[in-house]
Amino acid sequence: MEANENTIKLYYNTEVEKLQMPEYGRNVLHMVEQLKEIPDKAKRTEQAYAVVKVMESLNPQVHQQENYAQKLWDHLFIIAGYDLDVDAPYPKPVPEVINSKPDPIPLNTKPIRARHYGRNIESILDLIASEPEGEVKTAMIRSLAIYMRQQYLIWNKDTVADATIFQDIERLSEGRVKVPEGLELSKLSADASFARPGMNLGFGGNGKGGKFNRNYRGKKGKK
Repeated sequence: MEANENTIKLYYNTEVEKLQMPEYGRNVLHMVEQLKEIPDKAKRTEQAYAVVKVMESLNPQVHQQENYAQKLWDHLFIIAGYDLDVDAPYPKPVPEVINSKPDPIPLNTKPIRARHYGRNIESILDLIASEPEGEVKTAMIRSLAIYMRQQYLIWNKDTVADATIFQDIERLSEGRVKVPEGLELSKLSADASFARPGMNLGFGGNGKGGKFNRNYRGKKGKK
């Protein structure tokens, strides 16, 4: 079918210039392009304020940001390709600063020596090792041991000896943390239950406090 003068041509977003600020839409881009063509600077500045008001109404969530008024003017200059000569109430943004990428966050690639305790345990042990000997350090070791026992029971067995936890503390700290002789942990209650993350569920009210009881075997139904 040949095109004639009455044929309507459809434009798709893939065929037109990519928007620098899509949240404002293409109509705002056209407004900014017309704004740049105004020869009188005073009139151009007056219309720039009007365009910023339109942008504010189209992007109301900008109010949740600090210095949102300045951000709106920054967005205006970005849409204009930084080529806009107006008397703005804020300094003109610099493309090198706006387009700069944040510094990458370094990843800790050091292997975890005991995965069931997690990486943070090693940092806590470093902190405890720097503490002077005394009641405070003993209390810190005891609190850490109780937490490590809990993590151990989540991922391993139903029971674990205190001596095993104490040995792990000294091993993971490479001997820098010595467990005081005679240190004892609080006893676990008979119905204590430890669930893995995402497994803390109740089944038909059989768990304690909505938690799944690993010792529950279920009742045999009557025949």
